[in-house]
Amino acid sequence: MSEIKVLVVEDYQPLAETLEYQLQRAGYEVHRAADGREALEQASLLLPDVVFLDVDLPVLSGVEVCKQLRANTKTRGTLILMLSALGEESDQVVGFAVGADDYVVKPVESYKVLLQRLKALLRRREPIVDDHDSVTHKGVTVDRRRFVVTFQNEPLKLTRSEFRLLDTLIRQPGRAFGRGELVDAALGEDTMVLERTIDVHVRALRKKMGAAADLIETVRGVGYRFQE
Repeated sequence: MSEIKVLVVEDYQPLAETLEYQLQRAGYEVHRAADGREALEQASLLLPDVVFLDVDLPVLSGVEVCKQLRANTKTRGTLILMLSALGEESDQVVGFAVGADDYVVKPVESYKVLLQRLKALLRRREPIVDDHDSVTHKGVTVDRRRFVVTFQNEPLKLTRSEFRLLDTLIRQPGRAFGRGELVDAALGEDTMVLERTIDVHVRALRKKMGAAADLIETVRGVGYRFQE
């Protein structure tokens, strides 16, 4: 597991040291940063697989760091696990809206559970195996082998969660998926998040799809479907 690099971005030293110890003990290669600017510099240099990102950071906030990591082509695919003392639903929604893959409320009550959540994130990074690597419907093509989505031959820049969400919907056009089903499909069955956060991912996906946004239809009281 030593090839998996984790960047811990946390300004509270006791927590940063504990996270580093627990992650190293589990076999990960761990690096640390204590403020937002250092986090971006380290991420650009190290290209970590996962970033444990505190929200309340000096210099640049964790939310701003997350935005910039997602905007940088070199770190766009990095898995981001946000850590925050703010546990309200609205705080979690903001975290997912800017591109976080998971959100953990501090204080961390169980490092064993935290490590399981990390493993769940890493499983989501694994290639999706299917007999049908590519599917096209209504001008949208999802290619699992190359991890590419196009609309009318123009590529769309999606996060891994957005890709999995679209892939789930487009493979069964016309079928209404519940929010819980889409959380499992796009974020992973082990992800402990509110079902409403899938609405944030759908809004972000629609925005990136541009003229094809209306192909993802809202099914009132249920969830979403891809236009038949």
